[in-house]
Parts: sequence; structure tokens; C-alpha cells
Amino acid sequence: MSYRKTLKLICGFAGGSAVLVFAAAAADSRGYFGEQGGERVSRWSRFAVLQAAQPAWTPASHTPTPTGHAWDFNWDKRDPSALINGKKKESATEDPSSEQNNSKPKATRNILLIRHSQYNLSGNSDKEKILTPLGREQAELTGQRLAALGLKYDVLIHSSMTRATETANIISKYLPGVELVRCDLLREGAPIEPVPPVTHWKPDAVQYHEDGARIEAAFRRYIHRADPKQKEDSYEIIVCHANVIRYFVCRALQFPPEGWLRMGLNNGSITWLTIRPSGRVALRTLGDAGFMPADKLTRT
Repeated sequence: MSYRKTLKLICGFAGGSAVLVFAAAAADSRGYFGEQGGERVSRWSRFAVLQAAQPAWTPASHTPTPTGHAWDFNWDKRDPSALINGKKKESATEDPSSEQNNSKPKATRNILLIRHSQYNLSGNSDKEKILTPLGREQAELTGQRLAALGLKYDVLIHSSMTRATETANIISKYLPGVELVRCDLLREGAPIEPVPPVTHWKPDAVQYHEDGARIEAAFRRYIHRADPKQKEDSYEIIVCHANVIRYFVCRALQFPPEGWLRMGLNNGSITWLTIRPSGRVALRTLGDAGFMPADKLTRT
């Protein structure tokens, strides 16, 4: 067998350049490459040819380049040091370190964002866009899942739109004693013009202007670190809409907010954000609907 055929055979089975080189070395040691031009080619010269044929690799070339955007620990304007520096000292004898310690959050906030269940898309008004029979089943499953987690929920906040209100009411049956709070800021809308753009959905610029300000206001109201007075970790449920949830996730993780439309969320799914006292944010789940049977999953 010629050395070219042998190399072709080796390439077919080798999974990487390093394997190829060592396989070629083994073949050469057994004389599989044969003679070329009447003279035996040096083993090391063949190594040089093989290595030259492989793409250059260095650790630097395979390491992602940092974007240069550092994490802003004062993203919610509640960083203790920033709050103290902005205050006027009441007494010259006041201990700054003691004041900072007293204003430092100690609890973690867990925010579970629930997308409303499937609803009647043919409705002309919000009141007509009620949950479908399947949508009511989805809400039941979501309520059962939240109850099964065994968490001590502090509040259940929901958008004032019909589909979100109905979803929240069904979920609340499984969470007795949890306060229901209605909020207009959480209504569905167009938070910011998406990048890349889409052709099937093009709101007017004024809608982005109005909805964007409202949804951003909702983010600032609900997504932030705990108050220093909060002693225990909290678990809050917010039932709202896909656009609102996706925008919240991008903003909380300090990702470009215009990327919100690149994510998809199933009806009745759970998105879980954790906000630490330090201001760190973690996304524990995004659109979790694994607790639903496959035939109950929708994304309308």
C-alpha cells in the first residue's frame, strides 16, 4: 500500500491532528510508507510535512476574547458603598464601616417568572383573549409544579391582562395563603426593537417608546437585590408575558437587551432568577416546562 493511501486511511479513522501524527509515525516505523523517488524519506521530514498540514494551534487562538464589559455590581443602584458615598454624614464620629454593614443586604431574592398559559388568539379585545381548555390545564400543571417545589412563597404578582390573571388565579389554588397582587406595569408589549429584526412582527416606533419605558419600569420595580431589612431569603412569583420575561432576563444578566427575541418560552413555563446580596445574578432555569407532558406543550 502506498504511503498516500495509508495516510488517507489514517485520516478517515483519526479524530484529530494529534492522532493523525502519531498514527503516521506508527505506520512509518513499520515501513508502510515505502520508498519515494528511490530514497527513503526521513521520518522527521514526514513529521514536518504532517504537522505543517495541520492548522496551527495555540491556547490563545482557542480562547474567547473578553468583550471588555465588566460586571456592574451597582446595576440596581443598591450597592451599599455607593449608597453611603452619596449620603451626607450626620456626625463626624460616625463609623463609615458600621453604616455600610447595616445597609448591606443579607438575603437572597428568588424570582420565578411564569409565562401565562395558552389563550384564545382570535379574541379582538383583551377580555376575549381568555385561556383555552388546554391553557387551563397548563396552569394547573404549573401550579402543581410550584407547590411540589416546597418553597415558602412570599407573593404572587401578575399582569393585569386577562390571560395572565386567569393563569395566576389557577396557580394560586395550589399556593394557599400566598398574596395575589395585580400590576399594570407587567402587561405585554414591545420592550425594545430586537436585533436581528424579524419580518413577521414590526411594531411602530411609538409602541417601543411607550411599552419600553413601562417594561423597564417594571424591571426596576421587581428585579433588584434584597432590602437590607430583609432577614430571610425570599421566593416571589411573577406571572406575566414572554416579551416581558425575556427582556427581564437580558437586563438582569447584563446581556444586550435587544437580544430578547432570540429566546423562546413555552406557555406556563418557569424562568428562575436568583439575585444575591452582592448584586450577582444567576439564571437557574429558562422556560422550564419539563413538568408538562409533551402533548401539553405550546408556545402561542
